[in-house]
Amino acid sequence: MNVSITVIIIAITAISSFLAFSNLPLIERWMFTPYLIKRRKQWDRFVLSGFIHKDYIHLLFNMFTFYFFGRVVEQFLAFKYGSTTGGIIFILFYLLGIIIADIPTYLKHQDNSYYRALGASGGTAATVFASIIILPLADICLFGILCLPGFILGALFLIYSYTKGKQDSDGINHDAHLYGALFGIVFILIVSPESFGNFIDQILNYRPF
Repeated sequence: MNVSITVIIIAITAISSFLAFSNLPLIERWMFTPYLIKRRKQWDRFVLSGFIHKDYIHLLFNMFTFYFFGRVVEQFLAFKYGSTTGGIIFILFYLLGIIIADIPTYLKHQDNSYYRALGASGGTAATVFASIIILPLADICLFGILCLPGFILGALFLIYSYTKGKQDSDGINHDAHLYGALFGIVFILIVSPESFGNFIDQILNYRPF
């Protein structure tokens, strides 16, 4: 039985996060700390920070979301490029999502010795929004209560993340969510330009009732 790359990424992230929960030196070394990245050239923190989480709730939320949307993107790329090439592209996509989502945060906080962040939110946001471009009318449900088509909920999320990122007052890296999401959109349109036309066609034919 073949195990999907999505599940493998989740397993690796869960294991490394579990280890970090009880290993302070590990979490300190892997944490996304722009100040140390700049001064010690620890560029690997851009990737490593995506494989550790603050607590079980943080881990569960990111990986639960990634599981459902990651499978969509993984299968799409496998169908378009074949299982091997598509799988490689999917891995690169996820890692780039984590890295690129944190670049604006790095630039903003590179001289702030107190700033720290961690988690796979950038890669997860990239995956969610890539899947929205592929299937814009598929419902996304918040807490199993409020369900909206992906393109509507996605637009609301982008506005929310931009606004909260400007406020920067709740300890959440909203910039990573925003730029991860934008990367996911751009990436899927680069590897599959025809997705833009399909996206527009589906939106134009959308009927709420």
